[in-house]
Amino acid sequence: MTQQIEAQDIFSSEDRVAPLGIIATEGARELADKINAHLVKWAKDGGIDRDTFIVDSECPRFSSGDGKGLIKSTIRGDDLFFLVDVGNYSCTYKLFGMQNCMSPDDHFQDLKRLIQAASGKAHRISVIMPLLYGSRQHRRNYRESLDCAVALQELQNMGVSNIITFDAHDPRVQNATPLMGFDNVMPSYQVLKALLRSIDHLDLSRDHFMVVSPDEGAMSRNMYYASVLGVDLGMFYKRRDYSRVVNGRNPIVAHEYLGASVEGKDVFIADDIISSGESMLDIAYELKKHKAKRILAYATYAIYTNGLEAFDKAYEQGIIDGVFGTNLTYRTPDLRQREWFHEVDVSKYIAYFIAAINHDVSVSTIIDPHEKIKALLANR
Repeated sequence: MTQQIEAQDIFSSEDRVAPLGIIATEGARELADKINAHLVKWAKDGGIDRDTFIVDSECPRFSSGDGKGLIKSTIRGDDLFFLVDVGNYSCTYKLFGMQNCMSPDDHFQDLKRLIQAASGKAHRISVIMPLLYGSRQHRRNYRESLDCAVALQELQNMGVSNIITFDAHDPRVQNATPLMGFDNVMPSYQVLKALLRSIDHLDLSRDHFMVVSPDEGAMSRNMYYASVLGVDLGMFYKRRDYSRVVNGRNPIVAHEYLGASVEGKDVFIADDIISSGESMLDIAYELKKHKAKRILAYATYAIYTNGLEAFDKAYEQGIIDGVFGTNLTYRTPDLRQREWFHEVDVSKYIAYFIAAINHDVSVSTIIDPHEKIKALLANR
C-alpha cells in the first residue's frame, strides 16, 4: 500500500484527534502553502471539504520593535501545528524607522508569541521547526550557553507536545526534554528521487558510484546512503589548528581522505548544512585530485552565508557538477536560479507527518523510507 493511499484513508476516517490547524510564522509561509495544498487534496479525496487548513495569523510590531502574536480565528479544541523557519533572513521589520532583518532569535520569539496567542485553547500543540533553533551550539566546551536545549525546555513549558525537525545538527539535544515528543527526520528518499531526476546517465552501481562523508560528524547520514545504494563509503577528517580561533571556530588545516579509490566514479557527498561552503569546496577539489568523475553535493540546509561566487567558479571549472538542497529553509532567488542548484521538495513529506500525527497513526514507516527507496531504485 502506498503512502498516497494511506493518506487518503486517514482523512476518510473519523478517528482524528481534533480538527486540524496550521499556523505559519512569516518566514515559513511559502512552505506552509505547499504543505496545505497536499492536505487539502487528501482531505477532499477522503470526503472532507476544506479550502485550507492554514489559520490566519500575524506578528505585528510597534515602531520601537516590540511585537505581539495575533491569531485571527478560533482555534479552540484544534490540533495545532506551528511551522517556523528560523533561518529566513529575508523577513524584515521596521525598528525606529530602519529596516531590520529578522534573526533566528526574532523568528523563535514570534513562534512563542503565537503559541501564547493560542491562550491554552488548543487541544494539542506541535511545532515543526525544520532548522532547529540554536542547534549549531549543541554542546558546552567552556562557559557557554546552550540555546537549543533551553529553547526546547521553553517550548515544553509552554505546552508543546511534539517537535518535528529535519537533520538536526546533533539530535542528542532532545535529552534536554526527554518527556516531549521529538522526531528528527531525514529526507533521504526525497534526496535520492531528486538526484535521479536531475542528473543524466547516473549509474548507481558499486563500480561507478560512491558515497563520501565530508567529516566524521556526517558519517551516519552518509552511511545510510551507502547502505541503501549498496556502494562503497569513504570519508574525510578535518585537521584543525586548535591553537587559534577564527570566526568562532578552530580553522581547518587540511582535509584528509580515507577510503577506497574514487577514480572514475561519480561521488555523492551529504551534509546537514552548507554555511560558507568552504569545507564542501575543499573536499570537492581534493576529490578531483583523486580523479573523481562527477561530484554531487547535498546539504539539507543550503544557506550560503558567503555568497555563491565560489560555487559558480567551481561549477565552471568542472569541480562541482550539482548541489542539492531542500526547501526547508530560505533559499535566495539567486541560488534557486543557479544551473548547478537542484531543489528537493519536502512539503509532501511534512504533510504525511501532519496527517499521521493528527490521527495518532504511527509515523515509523514515514521516518524509515527504506522500502520506498528500494522501489525507487527498482523502477528506474
